[in-house]
Amino acid sequence: METKKFVLLDIDYITEDDRAVVRLFGKLQGDEKGRSVIAVDKGFKPYIYVLPHDSEECVTDINEMDVEGVEWVREKDIGKTKDFLKVTLKHPQDVPKLRDKIRNLDSVLDIREHDIPFYRRYLIDKGLFPMSEVEVDGEFVNAEDNSFRCAEDTCVFEIQGEPRPVESEFPDLKILSFDIEVYNPKGMPQAEVDPIIMMSLSSNQGLEKVLSTKSSRLEFVETLESEEAMLERFVEIVKSENPDLLIGYNSDNFDMPYINDRAEKIGVELDMGTDASKLKFMRRGFANAGLIKGRIHVDLYLLMRRYLTLDRYTLERVYRELFDEEKEDVPGDEIYQYWDDGGEKLDTLFRYSLDDAVAVTKIGEKMLPLSLELTRIVGQPFFDIARMTTGQMVEWYLIRKAYEYGEIVPNKPSSTQYSERRSKRAAGGYVKDPVKGLHENIVSFDFRSLYPSIIISKNVSPDTMVSECSEDECYIAPEVGHKFLKEPVGFVPSIIGNILKERVRIKTMMKASENPREKQILDVQQQALKRLANSMYGVYGYSRFRWYRIECAEAVTAWGRDFIKKTMKQAEDYGFKALYADTDGFYATFEPSDEN
Repeated sequence: METKKFVLLDIDYITEDDRAVVRLFGKLQGDEKGRSVIAVDKGFKPYIYVLPHDSEECVTDINEMDVEGVEWVREKDIGKTKDFLKVTLKHPQDVPKLRDKIRNLDSVLDIREHDIPFYRRYLIDKGLFPMSEVEVDGEFVNAEDNSFRCAEDTCVFEIQGEPRPVESEFPDLKILSFDIEVYNPKGMPQAEVDPIIMMSLSSNQGLEKVLSTKSSRLEFVETLESEEAMLERFVEIVKSENPDLLIGYNSDNFDMPYINDRAEKIGVELDMGTDASKLKFMRRGFANAGLIKGRIHVDLYLLMRRYLTLDRYTLERVYRELFDEEKEDVPGDEIYQYWDDGGEKLDTLFRYSLDDAVAVTKIGEKMLPLSLELTRIVGQPFFDIARMTTGQMVEWYLIRKAYEYGEIVPNKPSSTQYSERRSKRAAGGYVKDPVKGLHENIVSFDFRSLYPSIIISKNVSPDTMVSECSEDECYIAPEVGHKFLKEPVGFVPSIIGNILKERVRIKTMMKASENPREKQILDVQQQALKRLANSMYGVYGYSRFRWYRIECAEAVTAWGRDFIKKTMKQAEDYGFKALYADTDGFYATFEPSDEN
């Protein structure tokens, strides 16, 4: 038996001999060849929780179904301790098959945690975090002797026992960026008829190359005899570079689908996965996302819309915003003309194509660390995190914490519950219209992390909310009158409190550090924690949130309005006149008087 460490990049599961086999995709640590690894775990089983109506009858009813086993567990349900049945199933596909049958039993009140994907369940239960190190015991296996296919430079390792998370620094990741140019004489290109004419590649390891079916004197251009050869060369480079991240710009929507469609049309296999699998597409939100097993495909366009507020989100506009530089540009509807004209115009098109890929690499190096750190905090795969809303990240963070705290996760709302929730809206923060005119001696007042601080200080949480309570035992929200127990600390306040404490600790370390690289890493960590904490207050009123409670949202904003109004009134006593207020702060002018 051997012990190995690897950086966990991604996870999925496959079926072998009717059993679910979890696959952990990673990069071996301390490996001179920089090989990828697929660590397989055959011992994990899916499960759900059942809240029984009739205990004995419920056990009998469930045991009559094709399940692996049933056991009693005691867990908290929105703060109240209850007895649940933990029902272990034989295969993840049995969960959707049996959940409705179990839920419809007369002996069952409710079922829980039936909608947590199997691979995410594994990460949560094992305490593993993508983009961090994992230590495993086991042995390497020959991929040719079993059902596990793998590419060159990839090892298969069968886990024996439990995988262990390892405290580790942020990993150095190999990034490969790509971009395509398409011949488009009739406007919007159609994969059925319009060929790919250039494929540009750039890495953070120094690679800069444009593949094309036309030649050039430019040294970064590699000429191929056909589009088929160009696509095959693209696949070959991806395999030989063996990147951890494969990044594009609007690549979920355009580049990946177009490459896939052209490859299918001319018969090229896009077997770029570390398990030798082909490019696939998975539904994420309202769109399909390009998936390459073992290499995380990231569409930077989605991240830029999350992190930047711009008038447009073209690659050129984002690049200028981040680096204050203009990049080479060719109008999209003129690309085919540059291609047909040849000569200097063709060279310009080559430079433009390469510049696109290089720009994507530079943007990625600057903007990916925050999302990668959120991955390490939230504990879900980066492929998913890069396509999640901030609210979804908050929910998955809470789901992980619920497991740690022994809390059963609430169900998502039914369609009826969702419709009812959408009809309710909590009042927002206090806003004072600006006083018109020119003003001098302007000062600003800002509450630090106002809403998260209210949730913590007033213990605002679904599990602390009560209908009756004395003022000695409860915090009572102004205006709305909702009551929250002072003790014990609620589930959500305790989590936000720990996030803010950790952020303070990291900021203290950042100030004390004299190492520029360490300062940079710590700054990314505190930014990620800030983004997570500041997103938590809003989800109480989000209709699809598992811990939804409109009363909590109403109480938080009511206290926020109260604090702002009282602070503005107190400031007036010291000679400050408020000019404008919005949610968590206000601007004022100082007007001293004889009394001040």
